[in-house]
Amino acid sequence: MQYTSLGRTGLKVSRLCLGTMNFGVSTDEKEALRIMDIALDAGINFFDTADIYGWGENSGTTERIVGRWFAQGGGRRERVVLATKFHEDICVKADGPNSAQGLSAFKLRRRLEGSLSRLQTDFVELYYMHHIDRNVTWDEIWGAYEVEIGAGKIGYAASSNFAGWDLAVAQAAAKSRHFLGIIAEQHKYNLNCRLPELEVLPSAMYHGIGIVPWGPLDGGFLSGNALNKAADGRSKQFAGLDGYQKQQLLDFDALCGDLGHSQNTVAIAWLLANPAVDSPVIGPRTAGQMDDLLKSLEVKLDESTMKRLDEIFPGPGGAAPNVYAW
Repeated sequence: MQYTSLGRTGLKVSRLCLGTMNFGVSTDEKEALRIMDIALDAGINFFDTADIYGWGENSGTTERIVGRWFAQGGGRRERVVLATKFHEDICVKADGPNSAQGLSAFKLRRRLEGSLSRLQTDFVELYYMHHIDRNVTWDEIWGAYEVEIGAGKIGYAASSNFAGWDLAVAQAAAKSRHFLGIIAEQHKYNLNCRLPELEVLPSAMYHGIGIVPWGPLDGGFLSGNALNKAADGRSKQFAGLDGYQKQQLLDFDALCGDLGHSQNTVAIAWLLANPAVDSPVIGPRTAGQMDDLLKSLEVKLDESTMKRLDEIFPGPGGAAPNVYAW
């Protein structure tokens, strides 16, 4: 396993992050426990979850599964850099209107306590703001984080789904408080979704914020099964692909065939080649999918391959404003 410092910190995380979103949803608990064991044995020390996973009335299910895995002992919790998130409405009726989406200090404190209980731990290394909330001041947000970090319940603050300017504003506010601020941004970024290259990635790199891409296979679009699903018409997600998208997948499939690697492997290897990226979030549904995802660490894409991938999946062409202004 390869490791890197997360953002500008001294915290070392594996170059792949285990995402748990499927646990308790499309992956039963027995298989989820097995996947976590395989990941840890492979050297993956970075685990990601969220209070909303399980969804709706079942929110918190995934955290409970992870907590029961920790409870097995064997150094599991001690070996894991654990991240969870808050912001969403997880159906806590007792909170009344304060159950709605947001990043208030009230919500941070209550959601953190709930996550720690479900995860059967006293602290989390990373506590993500799952989405931006521009109705709450950074004085309120950073004040709440400072309290929980001071109490030893949170190691670092992190963000998810923030715009580039949100990162800049947040870091300016943190600096004014002599506070470290955000160390990682979890963001949708993959070969088929390259808009973050305009603003988010440059802002993150400037501020020393590590990028943790979610959706590295774009919901399966970049997986080896997308073309088959589009052809048989049984998957609503892929049945509506237009001619351009199908040609992209055909060209991608051909390139991966020439390289001798799966589409999954190449898509993640492409992310790992970007200096802004610290650790893509992989979300295997089965233990069998882990092997293919781990192979991405062994793949080094040469300049000609990177150029061909740019041709198949064109990005914006660089960072703003240079790509559209003189």
